[in-house]
Amino acid sequence: MDYRNKTVLVTGGLGFIGSNLAVRLSEMGARVTIVDSSRPGCGANPYNIASVADRLRLITRDLGEAQDFAEALRSCDVVFNLAGEVSHIHSMMAPERDLEINTAAQLRFLEILRRERPGVRVVYAGTRQVYGAPRYLPVDEDHPVEPVDYNGVHKHAASQYHLMLSRVGALDAVVLRLTNVYGPRMALRIPCQGVLSAFLRRALLGEDLEVYDSGEQLRDPVHVDDVVEAFLLAGAASSLRARTYNVGGPEALSLRQIAETIAQLTGVRVVTRPFPADRKRIDIGSYRADSSRFQRDFAWSPRIRFAEGIRRSIEWYRQHFEHYLDAHRPALCGMPEHQGRQRRLKLVPA
Repeated sequence: MDYRNKTVLVTGGLGFIGSNLAVRLSEMGARVTIVDSSRPGCGANPYNIASVADRLRLITRDLGEAQDFAEALRSCDVVFNLAGEVSHIHSMMAPERDLEINTAAQLRFLEILRRERPGVRVVYAGTRQVYGAPRYLPVDEDHPVEPVDYNGVHKHAASQYHLMLSRVGALDAVVLRLTNVYGPRMALRIPCQGVLSAFLRRALLGEDLEVYDSGEQLRDPVHVDDVVEAFLLAGAASSLRARTYNVGGPEALSLRQIAETIAQLTGVRVVTRPFPADRKRIDIGSYRADSSRFQRDFAWSPRIRFAEGIRRSIEWYRQHFEHYLDAHRPALCGMPEHQGRQRRLKLVPA
């Protein structure tokens, strides 16, 4: 994984995973360009890259406006494509917004990329949400694709754009389907970004952690450092044995276990609440990824177990608290105020 003097483009590089990747690449000596629209509600935070801001280039443009930064595409050796919206709840509240961000903008970007830099390696940040409610555990890459929300549908469509363009030789793409990622630089101020973000935000503010029903649903959280390692390996590989890979964590834990681990480190309580009906409809139950394909092809394995990773994360947020949390402004789960004239569709309960 020698990225020294490599020219690398990171879309969504002001967000959670993208910024951790951009920082690591800069520290490895790569010439990094970030493309990020800084669209409110999608997790962009300039502080995420403060430690290396003088070593990289930032282009503040929407991904779908790739014609405006075409010159940056022509020279890149690798593209790490992490731009997008990750909130499943927001996708159900405003499907057309999610469609524009996660699908239409991706299509426009890839069309310009294939024209300006044909054959370039692209590593796309997919999601385990495309599988929907698992039929079996652990979930491998052959599991049926049956998403339960618009975010999963739109992310799957974007994945298929990458894969189709690779089949016809226009790009050289690989899709990493990520499980629940956690660690430094998560967007804790933004609501509805996932259970780990919600738990961390509440714990750091001294609030109770809410577990719905029994909290026995399994997750396999993976630390962002392990995810960054996976992206770097996929970007540097001379050839690819497969185009789609699961990337999951080292252990399966119940949501109650996850909450209790965080509570023990922060001194808050874990309380049980009934499952809200709107969230129950898009809950996938238990999930654990089968990452053996990626482990086999890239000699990778997740090294950071949750108890250690979350301890490090809490310490990091305590040191940088003011850049990620506002103790006087609670985060309420709803669409960002900035969505303007975005038309909401009235959803019929399942």
